[in-house]
Amino acid sequence: MRLASVHLYPVKSLGGVDVDRAVVEPWGLRHDRRWVLLQPDGGTLTARTAPAMLGLTAAPGAGSVTLTDRDGTSLTVAEPVDGPPVATAVSRLDTVRLAGDEAHDWLSARLGLPVRLGWLDDPRRRPVSTDHGGRAGDPLNLSDAGPLLVTTAPSLRRLRDWIVEGALERGEPAPEPLPMARFRPSVVLDGPVAPFVEDGWTGLRIGAVDFRFAERCDRCQLTLIDPVTLTSGKEPIRTLARHRRQDGRTWFGVRLIPLGGGEIRVGDPVTAG
Repeated sequence: MRLASVHLYPVKSLGGVDVDRAVVEPWGLRHDRRWVLLQPDGGTLTARTAPAMLGLTAAPGAGSVTLTDRDGTSLTVAEPVDGPPVATAVSRLDTVRLAGDEAHDWLSARLGLPVRLGWLDDPRRRPVSTDHGGRAGDPLNLSDAGPLLVTTAPSLRRLRDWIVEGALERGEPAPEPLPMARFRPSVVLDGPVAPFVEDGWTGLRIGAVDFRFAERCDRCQLTLIDPVTLTSGKEPIRTLARHRRQDGRTWFGVRLIPLGGGEIRVGDPVTAG
């Protein structure tokens, strides 16, 4: 296998950027999921309830994040290292630091609802839950459950085939191939391996960086939202529920926890254990 692509999502639930390399830190990829949109009461806002978030893109900079709308307008926000701490409903985290009013106003105007932008200053303050494969001392960025989400191209190809087969059975035209972006992975692997072989991994090495298997990833309604049109449909959950349902949930991809640090690059060899 090889590392086929790397993806950063600096702001939780906003669109991200594809990069050719990334630094692995104990809590995930550098710059990944360090920012979050908060509702006025401190609750977390995600694209599950506000799909328009997927129409905004966040790109990391040196000590900053740049937010861009589809019309090309953008705003660069510095990391609020001295920003006021504010309570948050993010699991296993008491506070984040608030950005300035300009960021809140920019985002609120584009989403059509009042929001505030928060930044996680130190991911060591948030542990990986033991329910999601965490051990003592495992830190986490603002991802839902694990530092890295890994998917494989062979698994997506099998899922695409199942989707087409289901459509034909229903007498429907074959849909456009489902993009991997629906699953918002940190890294995508490709190579001559069986679909869903990742379910049985205990560990992984990408380049010179080792990872521990944490758990399989159960998929939520966010995967139903087309990141281009921002409309919702039935796929891929309908097909996953038919072919990949277990314990009342549907599964695609696995979560990993870094055992060390270093840089990973597209094209790096990958070894599974």
